[in-house]
Amino acid sequence: MAKLTLSVDRDVVRRAKRYAEAVGTSVSALVERYLDALAQPGRDDDSPPVLRALRGAARGVNPASHRRHVLRKYR
Repeated sequence: MAKLTLSVDRDVVRRAKRYAEAVGTSVSALVERYLDALAQPGRDDDSPPVLRALRGAARGVNPASHRRHVLRKYR
């Protein structure tokens, strides 16, 4: 296992540690999974994995209808 030194904002580190504890893993494991997902062969864009997973989720949705729904919901 290789070591990696990162400079990260203290608040980000604090939140990451809380999140990792809540999901039963380590910050190191979270970073490793994220970097591995970014470095997958055949990756065709620079979008984070979570955004790529959502791509196409709203396919077929009428944008005007969705906009009206959101405006009503968040009044």
